[in-house]
Amino acid sequence: MKSKFDFNNTKIDWEKVDRIIDGSNKILLTTHENPDGDGLGSQCGIYYHLIEYGKDVRIINYSKISEEYYFMNHDNIFEQYDSEKHDEWIKSIDLVIIFDVGDYKRIRTLCDAISKYNLKIMNIDHHPHPARHNFDYNIIDLKAAATGSMVYDYLKFKRKKTLSKKSLTGIYTAVMTDTGCFRHSNTDIKSHKIAIECLDIGVETNLIYQRIYENSSKARVKLMGLVLSNIKYEFDGNFAWFTVTKKMMSKAGAAKSDVEGFSDMVRSIKGVEVALMISEQSEQECRINFRSKGKLKINHIAESFGGGGHAYASGAKLNGTIGELREKIVKQTMKFLKPEIEKIS
Repeated sequence: MKSKFDFNNTKIDWEKVDRIIDGSNKILLTTHENPDGDGLGSQCGIYYHLIEYGKDVRIINYSKISEEYYFMNHDNIFEQYDSEKHDEWIKSIDLVIIFDVGDYKRIRTLCDAISKYNLKIMNIDHHPHPARHNFDYNIIDLKAAATGSMVYDYLKFKRKKTLSKKSLTGIYTAVMTDTGCFRHSNTDIKSHKIAIECLDIGVETNLIYQRIYENSSKARVKLMGLVLSNIKYEFDGNFAWFTVTKKMMSKAGAAKSDVEGFSDMVRSIKGVEVALMISEQSEQECRINFRSKGKLKINHIAESFGGGGHAYASGAKLNGTIGELREKIVKQTMKFLKPEIEKIS
C-alpha cells in the first residue's frame, strides 16, 4: 500500500496528521491483541477528544479489555471485535487509527475487515516498522516513551489548551505503564510533564497504580509462585529464563492476562541483565518476551525469531510445541548474548 505520508521516525507534521483526522467523520480506533496500558490508554486519550469534536468513533479491539484496565471503561468505550456485530458499521468508516501495534498482523482478524472494505489506515506507534508496510498514513517516533505521549503531542497541537480529565487518564496510563512507573530508561522530561498536567487536573494517579499493579488475582499469585520456583539462570546469572505452560496455567487457574509483567519481574532480580519468558499459547504456538535492564539490546534476538520491538523490550510468536521450541529458543538466545555479556563481565 502506497503511503500518503510517512513520518517513519522523522519529524512529525501534526498539521498534516490533523488534516486527515479532522477530515474523517467515522473513525475506528484499534490496537494489538491482548492490549496493554499504552494501547488502551492511547485509544482512551484520543477517543474523548474525537467525541468532543462530534466524530462517530468507536474503539474495537481483537481482544477484550482485561480487568486491571476497567477504570478506563466506565463509559463502556472498549468493544471486542465481532464481525457479525461490527462489520455493518466498519464497512463505511473513513479512517482506521491503529495504536502501538508493533506489527500490523497483531490486530488479527481486524486485518481481514480492513482489507475487505479497503479502509484507509493511520498508524501511530513508537515501535520500529519496515519501509514497506500496510499503512496509508504512518507516524512513528522511536524516541517517544509511549505511544500515549505521541497522542498527547497531537492533542496539544490540536487543542492548544488543557486536555480533558478523561483523555489525560488514558494518556497517564499509557505513559506510566510503558515507562515502568517512570523507572525505565525511556522515561524522559515529557513523561514527567505529562504526569504533572495529569495531577493538576485531578487524575487520581495513585488509584491508577493500585488498580493496575496492586490488584493481582489469587490465581496470578499462584502462577507467579510456580514461575519463580522454576527460573533458570545462565552466564553467572546475567541471563534468566522461564516457561509458562498450559499445565501451569491450569494448575493455578490463571488467565492469559495473569502472565503480563512476569518478564519485568524476573528482570528485576539482582544480577539479571536479560530475562526471557517462553509462554505456551496453544499446542502449536508459543510466545516469547525479552526484557533487558539496559546494558544489552535484545530486539535483534526477537527479530531472529520473526518478531521485533524496542531495543530493551521485544518479543515474537513461534509455531511449534513448547517441547520442540524451548531448547532452540534458549540456545539461540545464548548464542546472541554470549559475546555481549563477555563485554560487560
